[in-house]
Amino acid sequence: MQHRISKRVASVPPSGIRKFFDIAATMDDVISLGIGEPDFVTPDVILQAGIASLQRGETRYTSNSGTIDLRRAISQKLEALYGVHYDPEHEILVTVGVSEALYLALTALLNPGDEVIVPEPCFVAYTAEVVFAGGSPVTIATQFANDFQVTGAEIEAAITPASKALLIGYPNNPTGAVLSRQRLEEIAQVAEKHDLIVLSDEIYDRLVYGEHRHVCFASLPGMRERTIHLGGFSKDYAMTGWRIGYACGPRDVLEAMRKVHQYTIMSAPTMGQAAAVAAMLDPQAEDAVQAMIASYDQRRRLMVDGLNSIGLTTFEPQGAFYAFPNVQISGMDEDTFAWTLLEEEKVAVVPGTAFGAAGQSHVRACYATAYSQIEEALARMQRFVRRHG
Repeated sequence: MQHRISKRVASVPPSGIRKFFDIAATMDDVISLGIGEPDFVTPDVILQAGIASLQRGETRYTSNSGTIDLRRAISQKLEALYGVHYDPEHEILVTVGVSEALYLALTALLNPGDEVIVPEPCFVAYTAEVVFAGGSPVTIATQFANDFQVTGAEIEAAITPASKALLIGYPNNPTGAVLSRQRLEEIAQVAEKHDLIVLSDEIYDRLVYGEHRHVCFASLPGMRERTIHLGGFSKDYAMTGWRIGYACGPRDVLEAMRKVHQYTIMSAPTMGQAAAVAAMLDPQAEDAVQAMIASYDQRRRLMVDGLNSIGLTTFEPQGAFYAFPNVQISGMDEDTFAWTLLEEEKVAVVPGTAFGAAGQSHVRACYATAYSQIEEALARMQRFVRRHG
């Protein structure tokens, strides 16, 4: 009985995010900066589209690929935003969130022992899903000193004969880094030179601030045919609970992903797909997105300025909705800092090493929460740092 769990699954630790979330949920008066989830309710025009779908009796399975209306809406939106076209019939697959899309892509692509290069810090699921799919993650540490940006040269240095794919996620969770077009073009040249497939998680594509602009990796010259574009609705449209994501890419890869999807999930939630069409196409939904971006930007400034002012040196995030402060001034490592802060001041953050070894000495603080809550969290953290710093 001791060997009933596979070595592959046993080798992956539980999510470091969920551990803190579950404990914080049992405590009173906790301010959670831990979970990467918008505090906004899904915009009303999107809600109403989902409700209308249910009222029409649309409670059955859809096509494995997703409704054609949603696939056409995704195609239309990506072409309008980034100038890249995908055939709704054969090159777009609707999934249960981006996490499923990533799982499908890795399962469809990897043979045992294939290596996937993953810059860190990164979303907690990246390396785990590579392992679950039978691959081997090869991580590259990015640093505060270079704005948490991975370079083409660093990727090239990590390539071996076993390298199959590159997995990147920008705007980045947990750092908030955004890669410039020039840096992405460097990476594209390396991918082409070494025939790497690129899995590009762009779930935060709309959440960029100031002069920064998101560049869709598949829109770069020569990259469309070697890129699996992963997108969704959870972050940009405050639709985390609806569980709708999508993958776009070359027909042969999408067909393989669809096969896995057919046998494991069948189809994404029907009413969620109807709501997602409104998210993509209704002007009121776009207005809501812009209002949320403006609000996140205000909170970003409050969070970053506040953390820096109390001595927790913080990279200025350019996208997503996370700050990634360095906590060395406290004299604690990132895990001890997070636990002690939760116990003493009831503020929940996530240790940076939950996002890979490159997150050492950092914690992630999510600013997708009310402005007044961030102010109170900063006041508590200031007391904490004065006491321990």
